[in-house]
Amino acid sequence: MHSAPNAIMLFAAGFGTRMGDLTADRPKPLISVAGRTLLDHALDIAADAGHARIVVNAHYKSDQIAAHLAGRDIAIAYETPDILDTGGGLRAALPLLGAETVYTMNTDAVWRGPNPLRLLSAAWQPDAMDALLLCVPPSRAIGHSGEGDFLMTEAGVLSRGAGLVYSGVQIIKASTLADMPDGAFSLNKVWDKLLATGRLHGCTYPGAWCDVGHPAGITLAEQMLNAPDV
Repeated sequence: MHSAPNAIMLFAAGFGTRMGDLTADRPKPLISVAGRTLLDHALDIAADAGHARIVVNAHYKSDQIAAHLAGRDIAIAYETPDILDTGGGLRAALPLLGAETVYTMNTDAVWRGPNPLRLLSAAWQPDAMDALLLCVPPSRAIGHSGEGDFLMTEAGVLSRGAGLVYSGVQIIKASTLADMPDGAFSLNKVWDKLLATGRLHGCTYPGAWCDVGHPAGITLAEQMLNAPDV
């Protein structure tokens, strides 16, 4: 392990439009899978990895996110009046995260296998990397459609291409956001900058991962979690 961060940002501000009617009365992170909300699935992973500082961002139906987290030692980064996308949201939350290097994690996926944050921690090499993305082979990316997001060399350097699927979990240095424009922007813009310097790296998740960004993903995730060990 090489100076792995101890702060994590959980993205929970989005509108969840792919969920259709399911997000008409609640934010997507509060949809239940196997008896627990998506947000709690993510918080379980963060707690198991031992992170002392957890920040959750909120915009759509943020009052429900706040009520769900009431009484827990978790900070909320409210995005108002406008939603800030992943990059802008992370930058706005940096004062709450209080760290030069952080994990970020989407809350619309469910995992079966080793803790993804621990895997990233073991692979993090800050001298060679400015961001480390956890990726999933398409054969283990349940509920995901498309050709993949990245190609990866044997040394772990990423490039754009139809190959591995980005899992929604990464380690990233806060300094990579410094010269980005004000307001909303995607972390994809930061990654494009790092791709040009060879400092965007990846590692592969050995377990199963399910995209729960759409209604069918709920059943698929529950089937994945309940499948017998092989």
